[in-house]
Amino acid sequence: MTAVLILSILLFLGYAGLLLFYRNSWRSMPVFRAGTFTPSTRISVIIPARNEEKHIGPCLRSVCDQSYPKELYEVIVVDDFSTDQTEAVVRTFTEPQIRYIKLGDHVVGTLNAYKKKAIEVGIGQSAGSLIVTTDADCRVQKDWLLTLADFYEKRHPAFIAAPVSLVTGGTFLGIFQALDFMSLQGITGAGVHSEFHMMCNGANLAYEKKAFSEVNGFEGIDHIASGDDMLLMQKIQRRMPGRALFLPAKEVIVETAAAPSLAAFFQQRIRWASKSGQYKDKKITIVLLIVYLFNLSLLVLPIIALFDQTKYSIFHIQYSILIYWFAMVILKTVIELIFLYPVAGFYNRRTLLWWFPLMQPFHILYTIIAGFLGRFGSYQWKGRKVK
Repeated sequence: MTAVLILSILLFLGYAGLLLFYRNSWRSMPVFRAGTFTPSTRISVIIPARNEEKHIGPCLRSVCDQSYPKELYEVIVVDDFSTDQTEAVVRTFTEPQIRYIKLGDHVVGTLNAYKKKAIEVGIGQSAGSLIVTTDADCRVQKDWLLTLADFYEKRHPAFIAAPVSLVTGGTFLGIFQALDFMSLQGITGAGVHSEFHMMCNGANLAYEKKAFSEVNGFEGIDHIASGDDMLLMQKIQRRMPGRALFLPAKEVIVETAAAPSLAAFFQQRIRWASKSGQYKDKKITIVLLIVYLFNLSLLVLPIIALFDQTKYSIFHIQYSILIYWFAMVILKTVIELIFLYPVAGFYNRRTLLWWFPLMQPFHILYTIIAGFLGRFGSYQWKGRKVK
């Protein structure tokens, strides 16, 4: 039992070191603000949509109300075999920059990665040199494209990862998701800024069309249902080191709704975890392993404590396993709050941090369950069962 306890403590030290590293990296990242400039970049916004009649309207309205010159961007909605009124909603928009494409006109047979195919088809039909992707259930701010273009023209990245925020809906589950997602966004920004590892979210991405072509698009990862974001980013970073950047600008924060139910939340997180085995960047694999094993140890230790009341002396401190476990849970919460504080400041969501200690037991359980099922299970996505 001493070995298990020592391993748990070592995992905690590794976990705490990672979070402090991420915090320092995030704080060293200057916030970008768009200046006065004459934009010249032609942008193609690609929006894959499947059964999004409830969301596609507000999404398109926010994309159409951009401060970016209308003649410099187009919006391509690629309908992924919707069976609801998605097409009818899209066709109510008369703006000339909106184009509607049916994926069914470009696909023969069945696929495992319909979203990747939708994006690929959209890019094939696009006229822009900079591809911007978002999801049909997202809303963007009016200076979204203007700020992306300014950053692109100043820094010339091949790939831009940009921030995303979850709308809580005022529910306990929504707040939990928002806090968890905000921590992922903090790790994303810090990891990319430090070039420690590449992470991103498909709700808010931009990349050069020529970069997409140079890495042969989704070739080699097109058998994986998920991964149209991170796996592509990692392909581009490997081919063009140093040209994948994170854009820390509040004007480009994209909002998306939290999963409406616990089942939907787990399906989403299992889907995200399912691509972990495909990462070529081993640093991400190591980070995920440390996070998973540490959380697993926090579940195992109190179970062991039920059968073992021995006093253990580690680093000359003698307590029962349960005391060591309790101390690690408290320290875990403190370290995570220290990391999240500057991230929450960027998103103007520090009031949510009061909920954070209450969420800790649920976070430990969800990390273990989603991580396991993401590696060994299957999941439902847009009404399709995929592996």
